[in-house]
Amino acid sequence: MALADVERVSEIRVRGWQWAYRGLMPQAYLDALSVAEDAERRRAGFGEGGPGVVNLVAERAGTVVGRAAQGPDRDGEVLTGDAELYALYVSVEHIGTGVGRALLEEAARRAEALGHPGMRLWVLKDNVPARRFYARAGLHADGAEEPFEVAGVAVPEVRHRGRLPLGGSFRAAL
Repeated sequence: MALADVERVSEIRVRGWQWAYRGLMPQAYLDALSVAEDAERRRAGFGEGGPGVVNLVAERAGTVVGRAAQGPDRDGEVLTGDAELYALYVSVEHIGTGVGRALLEEAARRAEALGHPGMRLWVLKDNVPARRFYARAGLHADGAEEPFEVAGVAVPEVRHRGRLPLGGSFRAAL
């Protein structure tokens, strides 16, 4: 990911939240999300991810259509040794076309190359399509749940984890 990709990445993230989290988060909160504000935050922190953080974009016909970010996983302040998938977003019009699968596979490949034996991620508990996607990749809920509040409404997250390299029906579909 380059600094020039920030605006498009923010657009994908904001539109993705508005689409995927409809009915899972307060609609007023989703409607108020701003691409410009998200892009401003991303530009301000660009390149400050720290050692081992990888930011990827997927392109089709020269246009960014997805983004993934991964780096060292922490349990509190303690490094676990695993990688964490911090973000995976695909533009709404490209969902189901293999972009997310390709980004996840590349993030996992890079995490494995950095010596991480496994990968973890947090996903909204009620985001069933995303949880199925990760389960097909071999990343399954491990029983950990974390409170997450949006505009005064609880939208809990669950942790998924798996060993690297990714497997299951996900890998066979590549």
